[in-house]
Amino acid sequence: MSVLAIAEHRRGELRDVSFELATAGRELADATDGDLHLAVIGGEVGEFADRLDREGVDVVHTVDEGEEFNHDVYTQAVAALYDEVEPDVLLMPNSVNGLDYAPAVANRLSLPLVTDAIDIESDGVLSVTREKYGSKVETVVEVDADRAAVTVRPGEWPPAEGTNGADVREFDAEIDESAVRSTVTGFQEVGGGDVDITEAEVLVSVGRGIEEEENIALVEALADTLDATLSSSRPIVDNGWLPKNRQVGQSGKQVTPEVYIAIGISGAVQHVAGMKGAETIVAINTDPNAPIYDLADYGIVDDLFDVVPALIEAFGGEPPEV
Repeated sequence: MSVLAIAEHRRGELRDVSFELATAGRELADATDGDLHLAVIGGEVGEFADRLDREGVDVVHTVDEGEEFNHDVYTQAVAALYDEVEPDVLLMPNSVNGLDYAPAVANRLSLPLVTDAIDIESDGVLSVTREKYGSKVETVVEVDADRAAVTVRPGEWPPAEGTNGADVREFDAEIDESAVRSTVTGFQEVGGGDVDITEAEVLVSVGRGIEEEENIALVEALADTLDATLSSSRPIVDNGWLPKNRQVGQSGKQVTPEVYIAIGISGAVQHVAGMKGAETIVAINTDPNAPIYDLADYGIVDDLFDVVPALIEAFGGEPPEV
């Protein structure tokens, strides 16, 4: 089984999901001793190709078209490359960009499309595992077709590492400019600001337990002391206490930090869906039965207004008055 995976980049940087796609694609290709093709479209494709040459990647295709994501260019380029490579499975990120062009590509190629995969297997029949009902239920979709397209949820596979000496090939997608109906004029982070919580190694996340907006200063002080990034659960954003780009969860961003400190967060399934890929999870909550403790590596069952100041002092900071 041959696999073609499409890498993703933003503002000159490859996204982590690019390397996770390499792992997912290699596992799938190994099931039938097939080849893994990885492609990057636009930006500094030569530099990206060097970084995408990870273990398990057989071929890196570069498509030198534009600097940033463009729906019409990606749709044409991915479809043209698919016709060139003729893979059995086309993998794309289940990201904002991926979900923009993946349905258009699948429609153009008449491929069945399964989105938001958390596992993919093949024993002659492609099986894709997805979550339903707010991550409460896993369901396996068996694809009744010889070829298919799948979008892969970020954070579900470890990133491919090392180098491999993959064959790097330039591909001319022959973009029909008359069919490019959109123009990228700039980049603006949703919710304002330039903080990308998906890139943070340590996240200090605050939830409903903080009670009042002015109390967020306490958690922000802990984040500053730890040189971490501040994030939150949905209620904080819904109250307008932090911008949307800080929200972790199913309707926010999916994060995979080395350390995730959940403060006053109960662990609703919608939130857990966005942070369960963290390497180490620390929970602070007064409720010993909070669902977050089912996931946490370390738990502190106590009042956050006692624990957080103590942590700030323990790490050399000075807690603010709240």
